[in-house]
Amino acid sequence: MMEIRADLYLGDCRDVLPQIDNSSVDLIFTSPPYSDQRKNTYGGIHPNQYVEWFLPITKELLRVLKPTGTFVLNIKEKVTQGERSTYVLELILEMRKQGWLWTEEFIWHKKNCYPGKWPNRFRDAWERLLQFNKEKNFSMYQEEVMVPMGDWAKTRLRNLSETDKIRDNSKVGSGFGKNISNWLTRDMAYPTNVIHLATECNNKSHSAAFPEGLPEWFIRLFTKEYDTVLDPFMGSGTTNIVAHRMGRHTIGIEILPEYFDMVYQELKPLSTMLF
Repeated sequence: MMEIRADLYLGDCRDVLPQIDNSSVDLIFTSPPYSDQRKNTYGGIHPNQYVEWFLPITKELLRVLKPTGTFVLNIKEKVTQGERSTYVLELILEMRKQGWLWTEEFIWHKKNCYPGKWPNRFRDAWERLLQFNKEKNFSMYQEEVMVPMGDWAKTRLRNLSETDKIRDNSKVGSGFGKNISNWLTRDMAYPTNVIHLATECNNKSHSAAFPEGLPEWFIRLFTKEYDTVLDPFMGSGTTNIVAHRMGRHTIGIEILPEYFDMVYQELKPLSTMLF
């Protein structure tokens, strides 16, 4: 049996990433510090400087990612004086100039989000997960994230029309269509790009820990056993711990010693501590 590696680096990812080999990572899953947030821990980056700060990092991530690999970026724009910042949109456009393909956008629905409002908006109950790739043909294992058909099928598939029994071409002329009757004998279906997960409530050691189910879903979708998963903003190590548990090699980079030490203790029997 192959040994599963956990390579943990203490330092700034801008300094550490150049040490990682070209085209050596299968999945990058990370949530960087959002603009002007978590100032007490990560310093905060002003919205006007965020893209300039992040682009050298995405350039290195493009280098270390395999041609068949995927980069999933969990990020959310800041709201200032009642208006949303545009740095996420600006970052997407600049990353495309670097050579990234903006392949898909997933939404994480925080299903336990508590109510709230401001004079001109309601509380956000979602975050973006942006998918980027180097090439159009990338590794993807869709069957690994299939879900039960659900109760909707009991009514929707009960009385099929004649149109439902043929490949009904799209009315917009796209050339695509559907045959509803194909789902009659199926127990599982492919999910949508909306992921319904509660926020992390038990981990109080980090100000922005996401639930384990979030990286797990993407690790299942984009990697197989013994692939390598990188989180350049490791934080409390959720991505790395889940990846290791799933039999993937993992690389984590963290700038704050207290978080680095916490993850190292969790993965200590299997870790390589690097500085």
